[in-house]
Amino acid sequence: MNEVSLFPASNGTIIKVLQKILQERTNGMITRKSKREIEKMQAAGDVLVKCHKEIAKMIKPGITTMEIDSFVEKFLAGHGATPEQKGFSGYPYATCASINDEICHGFPREEELVDGDIVTIDMVVNLNGGLADSAWTYKVGSLDEKGEKLLKVTKTSLYKGIEQARPGNRIGDIGHAIQTYAEGEGFSVVRDFTGHGIGPTLHEEPHIPHFGLPNKGTRLKEGMVITIEPMINEGSWQSKMDSNNWTARTVDQGRSAQYEHTVVITKDGPMLTTDQDK
Repeated sequence: MNEVSLFPASNGTIIKVLQKILQERTNGMITRKSKREIEKMQAAGDVLVKCHKEIAKMIKPGITTMEIDSFVEKFLAGHGATPEQKGFSGYPYATCASINDEICHGFPREEELVDGDIVTIDMVVNLNGGLADSAWTYKVGSLDEKGEKLLKVTKTSLYKGIEQARPGNRIGDIGHAIQTYAEGEGFSVVRDFTGHGIGPTLHEEPHIPHFGLPNKGTRLKEGMVITIEPMINEGSWQSKMDSNNWTARTVDQGRSAQYEHTVVITKDGPMLTTDQDK
């Protein structure tokens, strides 16, 4: 789940959401997690990965994102976990479900998905106080060539950012790697929403832009836990807010995709608590 960036926003509503987030922080410190804390976050990540793999089996024309949201809530309860974003600043659902031109924070709804849609399911799992956060974009049925490329480039950009998540590197190295690759492939990088630190609360310092300059920003240190979650658009990077004051969508109605992992900074390199491939 995204944190609103501290960079100039395109809509006053984004600033209001940012103010809510800042009010919920106990301090602006960057925390480094203990081995025990990371183990708890990994346990939450294991549940999240299992849930996403079940969602992947469900995605097909005719299903609704409200059905997916209900499934997630029941699945998490069955594993002793809870959806952390439900109730966060008043957010009413267990998942964010963003379809086609929706960038992030889409509300689950009863509208059936149709062949050719793309849908991003974003969730945060709380298991005994450990948190894990991951979004995944799924294609619904068949997808056109440009849509396939959008998903491939977005996922690849995530891993190019993760490669830079090492002690001694800076936050700007992550964003620069993502931006350079995605723009080189003909897509744009959303500016108004970023990754963030995580644990023990949902949104912590530092914020992680998916664009920027190398060797700039906060230096990464062992024990930090962050989310990297690039949102990549077909057309313009600019966003606009829906009337629900949550859902952001592209200004030009181009499609947007997102992939996200929770990443632990270790001396041996980045460790993914939400790795679906291990």
